[in-house]
Amino acid sequence: MPVTTDVVVIGAGPAGLAAALSAARYGASVLVIDANLRPGGQLIKQIHKFFGSREHRAGVRGMDIAQQLHGEAVAAGARVWLDSQVYGVFHGGALEIARGGLEEASTGRPAVKEIVQPRAIVLCTGASENALAFPGWTLPGVMGAGAAQTMINVERVLPGRRVLMVGSGNVGLIVSYQLMQAGAEVVAVVEAARRIGGYAVHAVKVSRAGVPILTSHTVARALGLDGVRVAEVVELDSAWNPVAGTEKALEVDTICIATGLRPYAKLATMAGCEMAYSSPLGGWVPVHGEDMMTSVPGLYVAGDVAGVEEASTAMEEGRLAGLSVVEALGLADASRLAEEKRMARERLRDLRIGPFGQMRSDAKQALVRTQGGRKG
Repeated sequence: MPVTTDVVVIGAGPAGLAAALSAARYGASVLVIDANLRPGGQLIKQIHKFFGSREHRAGVRGMDIAQQLHGEAVAAGARVWLDSQVYGVFHGGALEIARGGLEEASTGRPAVKEIVQPRAIVLCTGASENALAFPGWTLPGVMGAGAAQTMINVERVLPGRRVLMVGSGNVGLIVSYQLMQAGAEVVAVVEAARRIGGYAVHAVKVSRAGVPILTSHTVARALGLDGVRVAEVVELDSAWNPVAGTEKALEVDTICIATGLRPYAKLATMAGCEMAYSSPLGGWVPVHGEDMMTSVPGLYVAGDVAGVEEASTAMEEGRLAGLSVVEALGLADASRLAEEKRMARERLRDLRIGPFGQMRSDAKQALVRTQGGRKG
């Protein structure tokens, strides 16, 4: 017999836990499913303190926010299945899930197949890292910045001693600083654009530690036999072409790639959601209304799968999706929810102030218009 529930939230990151908490608080039966062994998504490897407002837990470390959100969601009545992989979304919203996949790999005990039939689904599957191909990019020692961050902050393993970071967005800058905290030497940060992509507060911390940030540069190739030994970087001209004679050889054993994220929307595609391409939001995004519902009735999105932004934005979208599900299922009167939804949208607008935020806000509005103005 299938497991029945009001809401299934796929993904236990900041968006998913916030959605689960919002829905469970109003009496919805909520099941959160995540493939990892720990809840929190990207938050569990963020050892730095958040900044911003009290509503977004300023001054609290990301890993602590993960514990808080998980504890609050469970206290509100949500169930959480970890080590559980959703591999099918079928007509009528039925989900097929393999529980214990990671345990199976380590113990040999077979994963258990479950069928879950929810009344609504909130997809919070996050994003995946963009790759960067160059000669030698398959050598051991070339990895995503997220993988390096997991190694140092979760597994307590240093990925290398001398590191080249490719990309100066917030991820590249923050992970560079955390690598130095963990004992690695960051030889340089290279950025293909003319300007640093991340916040100045992060760039200043890295540069003050003596790390050169080379704008208008990229990695040309990696050299080594059984692993990275040398990274060759090169300057780029205004047309993004390598400038001959500007090559520099850097002795490194690790190259971290921080060249952006893209929404991880495979389940949305499988479910038949209308998709739209948005460069500011990271790529192909499920089209969704202001209440976060996609073109598939009863299927909502929140967080990076709905467009790559920040963790605080993901939490607000999760809250909005959870409240919208409660309203759609008739578990609370619309007038009772109106003020909470208004405040969530207001906080989202505040988070999107500034050039990068406004660009993403405009991209979100374009998605709503693509959907014919439907508000969910």
